[in-house]
Amino acid sequence: MAGEKLRSFVADTLALVMFFTIVSGLNERFIAGMSWSEVALSRSIGAPLMVITARPYGYWRDWFLKRTGPGSHGLTLIMDSIALLAFQVPIYVIIIFASGARGMGVVTGTLGFAGLMLILGRPYGLWLEFVRGRFGLAGPGQKPMSLGS
Repeated sequence: MAGEKLRSFVADTLALVMFFTIVSGLNERFIAGMSWSEVALSRSIGAPLMVITARPYGYWRDWFLKRTGPGSHGLTLIMDSIALLAFQVPIYVIIIFASGARGMGVVTGTLGFAGLMLILGRPYGLWLEFVRGRFGLAGPGQKPMSLGS
């Protein structure tokens, strides 16, 4: 059990850090208009926060998908996006504010990131499941869910 918990922590953390270091950095530079030095600072603040929040997000996503019971591909896509949006956007606001974004930079960065979360919710969910699979873990999106599970 302890081995599986460690693998879950490492898999979820690796997936989140890899995926969102790239996505957030591009959003900050090209949508929020932050300088490269502000992006570097933001990502240096974001990395430890991602380590802290990756596994809780994994728990949240698993719980959320199980409770919303996505059965069709379309519903899974929507629920994955909502799960990511609800969990990550508040954290992101704190990160870019702490990195120097102010006023409209915070607003446009947050709106841009929220839009990205809606678009990237399912791709990230698939990425998370892929990384978990490499660690020998199964997520809720990797096998069909039944009403009895």
